[in-house]
Amino acid sequence: MSTIASGQGQPQGQPHSVTEAARQRKFGALYSRNVRSVVARGLMAAKSSTWLILVSGFFEPVLYLIAMGVGLGTIVGDVEGPGGQMISYAAYIAPALLAVSAMNGAVYDSTWNVFFKMNFAKLYQGMLYTSLGPLDVAMGETVLALLRGFLYATGFTAVMGVMGLLTTPSAVLMIPASLLIAFGFASLGMGITSFMKTFQQMDWINFFMLPMFLFSATFYPLSVYPESIQWLIQAMPLWHGVELLRQISVGVFSPATAIHIGYYLVMIVIGVTLTTGRLRALFLK
Repeated sequence: MSTIASGQGQPQGQPHSVTEAARQRKFGALYSRNVRSVVARGLMAAKSSTWLILVSGFFEPVLYLIAMGVGLGTIVGDVEGPGGQMISYAAYIAPALLAVSAMNGAVYDSTWNVFFKMNFAKLYQGMLYTSLGPLDVAMGETVLALLRGFLYATGFTAVMGVMGLLTTPSAVLMIPASLLIAFGFASLGMGITSFMKTFQQMDWINFFMLPMFLFSATFYPLSVYPESIQWLIQAMPLWHGVELLRQISVGVFSPATAIHIGYYLVMIVIGVTLTTGRLRALFLK
């Protein structure tokens, strides 16, 4: 027994522990190709949690659409949409609200949930004591956020269809585009949260999200702002999501469409890299 405990019974060159096995993988301790375990654990935990939070996230943009699109829309009338075509005000703001919903769902899942798991439940420490790597954890948490985003996007797109706001078959592409938006915010949000240590610091997330919601051409076009302010708004990630979904909703595409997609692809790469590096630095010292 002492021989086995000391590792002398192991064949030469074989790892003696889970940690050593992880370090001998192709990507070292970074990735074990086991994202599904993180996702499975998250889904099991979701079964025992309240569904009220999940449902409220779906109804919030729907209520905004009814109040602003239908209520205020009767006063505003038709507005100019992508490509110069005239569309109803409800059809104008609906894709923007879908982008906001994708952002909110992804951010709340990848910030407050992650903050609790990291600082109070100590969940990630336990995960990283196994063969899981930081990239497994980062991607697993992101996939969980995307699953919620998929439910929101599908449900809201269905509501748009019932209200007669979908005028082209290409509008169904808003669902995968919403997942792209959610992926960008979720990956970056988790990385930023890894720097947060107190609830007061977490309040800064809402401080930045509210201006993005109000000023990213959600309810009115970018042209209403002075040119100096337009450049600032165009740097905001939500503006790119709003414009992307708005173009898809009416089937009008331009070179700007590729720019919007590219913006989120870069955002995803930065977010995943940041999150993986932070988890590795925090828990695999």
